Amino acid sequence: MLPAGSSLSDWLTLLETLSAKEIDLGLERVQAVLDRLSLDRPAHVLLIGGTNGKGSSVAMIDALLSDAGNRVGTYTSPHILRYNERIAVAGTAATDDAIVAAFESVERARDGLPLTYFEYGTLAAMVVFAASNLDVWVLEVGLGGRLDACNAIEPTASLITNVSLDHCEWLGDDIETIASEKAGIMRPNVPTVFGSRDVPSSLLQQADIAEAKLLLVGRDFDYRVDSDSTWSWKGQSIERRSLPPPGLRGAFQVGNAAAVLALIEATGLHDALEHGRLNRILPTVALTGRQQAVQSAGVNWLLDVAHNPAGAAALAETLASQRATGKLWAIAGALDDKDASGIASALNDVVDHWIAVTARSPRAVPADELARQIANACGRPCRISESIADAMEFARRNVSDNDTILVTGSFFVVGPALQTLELYSRPQS
Repeated sequence: MLPAGSSLSDWLTLLETLSAKEIDLGLERVQAVLDRLSLDRPAHVLLIGGTNGKGSSVAMIDALLSDAGNRVGTYTSPHILRYNERIAVAGTAATDDAIVAAFESVERARDGLPLTYFEYGTLAAMVVFAASNLDVWVLEVGLGGRLDACNAIEPTASLITNVSLDHCEWLGDDIETIASEKAGIMRPNVPTVFGSRDVPSSLLQQADIAEAKLLLVGRDFDYRVDSDSTWSWKGQSIERRSLPPPGLRGAFQVGNAAAVLALIEATGLHDALEHGRLNRILPTVALTGRQQAVQSAGVNWLLDVAHNPAGAAALAETLASQRATGKLWAIAGALDDKDASGIASALNDVVDHWIAVTARSPRAVPADELARQIANACGRPCRISESIADAMEFARRNVSDNDTILVTGSFFVVGPALQTLELYSRPQS
């Protein structure tokens, strides 16, 4: 273990060396350490899985439950700017000291048992939560579900947002196989909401095997968007009409919100579904890096972490519906386990200029290779930039009035881009 007084940065550097594998799916190690920690559990533990929309769903759950008087802890990944974002208590990111103390507890409990970076962080989040007198823990599944570290704890209810192709190297190369992995968070007699109208048959089969209470759109809850842009929701015993659109951008966010309401109803926390509360809170929910619009240096910027074709398609749909007269410049980076060609193809109809960058990660696709993939997928040139900052500066200097610069493809592109935008906004000395 590191000496007393070591910083969070020191700990994170150590964590990167503890396991030879960045991803090593399996619950045995995490379960063993979790048992040794003997943590007190809250009344409700909510597991949030799926391919896209997990972060948005966590943000809405947190906002609604907190406003209803619950003390909520949220664990999400990856972070955008600071590691502390991953672990939040009552809406505030955990302090360095709290996370370091949690790491020290995990280190003592693991007693030499190997853990990956994500496993270590997941256990640390639970330590922080257990010390914080919380009513609800909301844990975002990092990868898959069945073998993800978050699945070591027993949930009181779960949400699977949707299933599409992503992380195929670990989860499988078809929807049915991936859905079966994500269905691994189901438990006997525990409600699990599935948020998409497209229900894989393997998900239904796994629900039967697990004897889970699977709640489906159109059967156990439903929603519709009305002509005045409000929307209505009907659950098993509660109905709400004329709801305002979620503050998170994108037409698909209504579907995410509908599944969130179904999850909250299934937990029995009905106060969070009070009509006035929904009207007041849903429009205010925001999430960094999810179709986030920023005005900086006289330019319109849009930042979105879309890192798979389904996420890119949802982004393209929003862009097409809101497109103004200007051109769209797309700065894109991707990790080597992502379908970069699929992402580019999904966005190509709304993009006027492509710029490829190397995401700030050891697993990044090099910019020249990414540019080749984008050019082949889209049938037109893609500029190569040496860095994210260089790409942003080039685009900023070449845009015209009403143009927009999109930064997308990975958390490891959007985060550095936001840091660069902060530099743009600082007064020049």
